[in-house]
Amino acid sequence: MVVTKKIQVSTNGNSEVLDLTPQAVKAVAESGVSAGTATFFVVGSTAAITTTEYEPGLVNHDIKAAFEKIAPKNARYEHEETWHDDNGHSHVCASLLGPSLTVPIVDGKLTLGTWQQIILIDFDTRSRSRQVICQIIGE
Repeated sequence: MVVTKKIQVSTNGNSEVLDLTPQAVKAVAESGVSAGTATFFVVGSTAAITTTEYEPGLVNHDIKAAFEKIAPKNARYEHEETWHDDNGHSHVCASLLGPSLTVPIVDGKLTLGTWQQIILIDFDTRSRSRQVICQIIGE
């Protein structure tokens, strides 16, 4: 069985981190799949998905600070020269982290650790409406 769900979220951009876990848990529960996988894919090239402990210090500071070291917002990016915009670093950060995450489903539940949540990071420089495709495959 394959079930596809859409999760719609609004973001403020600028490396905002959103916890998608409640929507992900709901999607899996509604799918009726008891054993399989759930893949979460963010549509767009300036956002990414991963897991982390969703706590204020990490999501409000540490993740943003780490990516600022890797791809500084004020550095020179050829992308910005080409398109005359300001989000070259957003594309670099999103590309490094990636647009998707796959989580096993066991006994009808996502196999996340106690302190592990599914997060979306919007690296773009403005607020956005983001769509996350959740595709659940199993039996």
